Amino acid sequence: MALGLSLVAVVMGDATRTVAGVPWVVLCVLAIGDLLLSWPRRRSVSVEPLGDIFVGEQDEVALTVTPATSGMTGQVHWPEGIEGPAKFDLSSGQVRVPFRAIRRGTWSLSHLWLSWSSRFKLFEFVPKIAFGLEIAVVPNIRRVQSGEISTTVQSRLFGVKENRAIGEGTEFHQLRDFVPGMDANSIDWKRSARHRSLVAKEVRAERNHHVIIALDNGYQMREEIAGLPKIDHAITAALATAWAAAIGGDLVGLYAYDAKPRMFLPPEPGRAAFTRLRSRTAELQYESVETNHTLAMTELNGRTPKRSLIIVFSDFVDTTSAELMVENINALAKRHLIVFVTLRDPILEAQVNTAPQDMNEVAETVSTGQLLRERHLVLERLQQIGVTVIDAEPGEITARLISTYLEIKAREMI
Repeated sequence: MALGLSLVAVVMGDATRTVAGVPWVVLCVLAIGDLLLSWPRRRSVSVEPLGDIFVGEQDEVALTVTPATSGMTGQVHWPEGIEGPAKFDLSSGQVRVPFRAIRRGTWSLSHLWLSWSSRFKLFEFVPKIAFGLEIAVVPNIRRVQSGEISTTVQSRLFGVKENRAIGEGTEFHQLRDFVPGMDANSIDWKRSARHRSLVAKEVRAERNHHVIIALDNGYQMREEIAGLPKIDHAITAALATAWAAAIGGDLVGLYAYDAKPRMFLPPEPGRAAFTRLRSRTAELQYESVETNHTLAMTELNGRTPKRSLIIVFSDFVDTTSAELMVENINALAKRHLIVFVTLRDPILEAQVNTAPQDMNEVAETVSTGQLLRERHLVLERLQQIGVTVIDAEPGEITARLISTYLEIKAREMI
């Protein structure tokens, strides 16, 4: 209005200049009054501390701002490893802001930007208030904490199935009187002669096997599937399997590599080994270099003289990029039992199974189909050289891997 009258005054001349200035005077008075009534008081922010957050899971940041102001909103700068809302309501002065952890590491929230309008809506206040909150995002061991894995392993290895396996293992368990129906090969003839009655040996599944978790941490494992990098899905499944192996009485080690070997923890028994593995996998960085499979597998072969179960988590793009990987896993498989774990992308599978709507989608479907066919050929080659292959979506990988480990234990394949 004030601007309109000013323009009229310019056109009409001196007669309207006095009238044109009135709105500006009124506006200045309103602005001064608005500032006096709305001048922001000093505000403070408090935040509740958080414990460790599992990667891939959600939590909340509890913020309290005093004093509160009607219509006040807040914003924080979310770091790379955290996803959260761009803006949230702070009218009541308290809010629980949901977020999702998408990268391992320790992430900091340092400032809160507030925003609210003055009493007469003439001004917008946007103060920046410092506060400190560190969010530690760690590998996901939810299934370990739930006891699900312990129950599964104990029931399979130390329950009814162990009794069925007695006499089929390799580790001596005890002597007992021979009764009709038992395997005659189990008779200990020397002890039978000494006792003057037939005595049979009972054996059970051997423990103390070496289990090595080998994590490829190259750039291809940074690709996201189901909202998380492949390496984080791999670490989740690896730690669950490490816990199962510890419960099963085996020794568990860790090997991480990319362009060169980065970390090797020799196999150790018990829960202490699991704690070390959890701590060291939390320290793994997200690398952007190409994996050197030749150097990695040669180094691993040299560090594991005893026949071991080696679980390799890796990925590849096509048959050409996988050539060296297959050759070096083949060399490793001559001494060790290898399980190769790779993650299947459900989006690619869905794309191939969806009818294309235009020529661009036809081209994408054809190229995706070719990629999946080449992937299938590589996995077939691995199976032909005696490698156990697990190719599954992220939500299925842990259960498939633990089931495979228990089957290997039951069949005494190591």
